[in-house]
Amino acid sequence: MLRQNWWKILCVILLIYTFVAGFLGPVPAKPILNETIRNYYFHIAMWFCMMILFITSLVYSIKYLRTNNHIFDIYALEYAKTGIVYGVLGLTTGSVWAGFTWNAFWSNDPKQLGAVVALLIYLAYLVLRNSMTDVDKRARIGAVYNIFAFAMLFPTIWIIPRLVDSLHPGGSGNPAINADVHIRMVFWPGALPGWALLGVWITTLRIRLQMLSEQRLH
Repeated sequence: MLRQNWWKILCVILLIYTFVAGFLGPVPAKPILNETIRNYYFHIAMWFCMMILFITSLVYSIKYLRTNNHIFDIYALEYAKTGIVYGVLGLTTGSVWAGFTWNAFWSNDPKQLGAVVALLIYLAYLVLRNSMTDVDKRARIGAVYNIFAFAMLFPTIWIIPRLVDSLHPGGSGNPAINADVHIRMVFWPGALPGWALLGVWITTLRIRLQMLSEQRLH
């Protein structure tokens, strides 16, 4: 049992470390950001983990197209769903952060708008799948669309928002925060792997439920 669940125990330990160090540990005194900089361990981690989950979903979609194995389609779908949840959490934590630093929870910042567009594209993936009743057709078209949705992440999140000025740290005179040693000591060994493992944990549970549901139907 311990050999099978060691990564779940590690996930809990890392998240406890993230919360304790994130709220009580030292942070750099940055103008504008002040104590809200602690949100870095949650907001930024959500986006990193979202990308990890979407990449995993992409891999399984490609595997499905190569093998027509229905199990891979289930994996792709559930990892995409968890990735969307992380994306929504990233938007929410970012909005809260903006409310305290930019004096507005939403300011149509390019990175905010790009993130919304990316999530809408992935939500359309779920709508597209639900619009089809044929299992094989749904899986094939869904896999192709999933590849397209992942490709659209780069212009909407990583490219276009960086071509224009932004209120985010590192732009518009706001100080960058990712180089501080205190931030790195919590984010890289704790927050990022902790939240990523939680996403995998949630997804594996959803995959098991989906498989059990399909077994009952058959």
